[in-house]
Amino acid sequence: MKPIIIGIAGGSASGKTSIARILKEHFIDTKSVYIVKMDDYYKDQSHLSLEERYEMNYDHPFAFDMDLLIEDIKSLKNGESIDKPVYDFIQHTRSDYREHVDPTDVLVLEGLMTLENEELRDLLDIRVFVDAPADVRFIRRLLRDVNKRGRSMDHVVEQYLTTVRIMHDQFVEPSKRYADIIIPEGAHNDVAIDLLTTKISSIINKV
Repeated sequence: MKPIIIGIAGGSASGKTSIARILKEHFIDTKSVYIVKMDDYYKDQSHLSLEERYEMNYDHPFAFDMDLLIEDIKSLKNGESIDKPVYDFIQHTRSDYREHVDPTDVLVLEGLMTLENEELRDLLDIRVFVDAPADVRFIRRLLRDVNKRGRSMDHVVEQYLTTVRIMHDQFVEPSKRYADIIIPEGAHNDVAIDLLTTKISSIINKV
């Protein structure tokens, strides 16, 4: 049986990861579920200095190794295992570690550009966009990057103003039109999540 592939897109800190975790917890008793984080497919930047890595635009589609991501999703969809890259957010490049991933019943792909790329979109069975107000997303991003990723407050603010907000308006927000389901307020929207899990269950039961 080929896996059900769910793509979850949305702005930075909109709640994509939280919804992916909810889906995993919902189906874990009956189906094998794996979450692929698109962030792990940021391009390797080990050839650059740490200072140069700080200056990169991580919110543009070109920041991602899209060819490798698409290749890996196709492999999992065809029942083949992969060795997935893992990104180091402290060093701003790929770590030396690669994670072995076996095919699962449900595959959840979450990331900024999940719905931006047409070839990647076409691999998805369900396309989800998580919608959250800009101020909420910024506050969440600020707390996350300072507390968990070792960033300074000044750096987070500067990055948001110079790239994150602009790239969101240019690439992320327009991809909303490709979504099958739009979830306002992220993981706090119980009704939308119930509808999503019901839809996934109906697809699984038909296979």
